[in-house]
Amino acid sequence: MLQNLGLTYPQYLALMVLWEHDGATVNEIGERLYLDSGTLTPLLRRLDEAGLIRRTPKETDQRAVENWLTAAGRALEKRSVPIPRDLLCRLELPMPTFVRMRSDMRQLLERLTRLVGDGHE
Repeated sequence: MLQNLGLTYPQYLALMVLWEHDGATVNEIGERLYLDSGTLTPLLRRLDEAGLIRRTPKETDQRAVENWLTAAGRALEKRSVPIPRDLLCRLELPMPTFVRMRSDMRQLLERLTRLVGDGHE
C-alpha cells in the first residue's frame, strides 16, 4: 500500500503526525512515535528531499527544527486516506479484538516510557 505512495512505513508515520499537527518539531514527532531524533532526522531529511515537507529552524529556538508539509505532502494525505481501513481489513481481526490489542499496546508503551524515564534503562 505504501509503495504506491513512494513511502516507507516510518515515513508514513511521520507524515501522519504532520497531517495532524503541521509544523511539529523533531522532538514533538519523536514523542508521538517513540523515536529519537537520531532516527527521525535522516527520515525527515529524505521527506524534505522528496519535496513532501519543508524543514525550517524554529523562530523562538534556532536549535529546534519545525517540519511543514508542502502542497505535495498535503496531496499525499488525500491519497493515503484508504490505508488504515484497508490495513484493518487485511488484519482480519474482529473490531473489539483490535481495539483491545491497541489499548494494551498503548499501555505497554506508556509503562516502558516511564521505566526508561525513571532511569531503569
